Amino acid sequence: MRVVALVPGGEAEQILLFPTLDDLKRYYPNAQIDVVVEPRSKAAYRVSKSINEVVAFDYRDRNSLADWSNLVGIIRDREYDVAITVGRSWLVGLLLWLTGIPTRIGYQGKGAVFLTKTLAFQPSQYLPKVYHDLLQPFGIESPCPELAVNLPKPDIEWAQKEQKRLGVNETGYVLIDPASTQSSQIYPAKNWQKIIQEFQQKQPDLPVVIVQKPEDEQIVRSLLESCHHLKVTSPDNIGKLAAMIGGASLLLTTDSVTLQLSVAVQTYTIALFGATDPAPLLPQSEKFLAIKSSTGALADISPQVVLEKLWGG
Repeated sequence: MRVVALVPGGEAEQILLFPTLDDLKRYYPNAQIDVVVEPRSKAAYRVSKSINEVVAFDYRDRNSLADWSNLVGIIRDREYDVAITVGRSWLVGLLLWLTGIPTRIGYQGKGAVFLTKTLAFQPSQYLPKVYHDLLQPFGIESPCPELAVNLPKPDIEWAQKEQKRLGVNETGYVLIDPASTQSSQIYPAKNWQKIIQEFQQKQPDLPVVIVQKPEDEQIVRSLLESCHHLKVTSPDNIGKLAAMIGGASLLLTTDSVTLQLSVAVQTYTIALFGATDPAPLLPQSEKFLAIKSSTGALADISPQVVLEKLWGG
């Protein structure tokens, strides 16, 4: 069986679909599963164990008729038996109809007229469970498994060496990812500064490590100037980042791919949310605590509120 899944969105959205893809592979081990994702999201599949091929297509771009026709041709050439779409775009529904794939699965709503099997979309539920419902037409009725990632051995080994370089391999560490451009809003450097400084005062023996990606250079530089003994790590792929998260005692971050990696590796996490509802993005667990802004603005979450959650207040 050849299956293609069309998955718009960023890396975090891809990881939220992993339990569905993994369960499909578990029930149909000989299935060949491909995904069509935006170019910015291809890197997420480095830590997937179930995908055969990743095809890049920018759903957000102003695609011409020729671009869409080219995608139809690519999909038709692979002669898929089943297509799954997690979006509800009528254009994607039409595209799947044009491919001639016999079984086309998606949600009720826009574009559903072009699908052969549709299910109700329940956006208030935890998204992996919502996506897992798409397996019902395959006869898969089991509960949705937990988020999980498959870390390449070189990435695990890199993280072990990185922890030794930072001097945190024996002490453990708190990891902070400011995710300054991954989320729709930015949590200010001055707020991170207050959180880090108070944590260092109360827990001087537990190092604080900050994740620096190319887009985070400015905020990390600002924190290094104001916070003593702050350590910096710069994983250059999603597997190395996941391995560093897995070694942490606690993660502080905003709504980003880092948050979903933390859920997958089961690291205690405090996540800051602006206008986004945390419920669809976090499982119900004491390990994963959400702080949602009362105003909808991420910057309005005071450092004291974060610290109270941190100390269990």
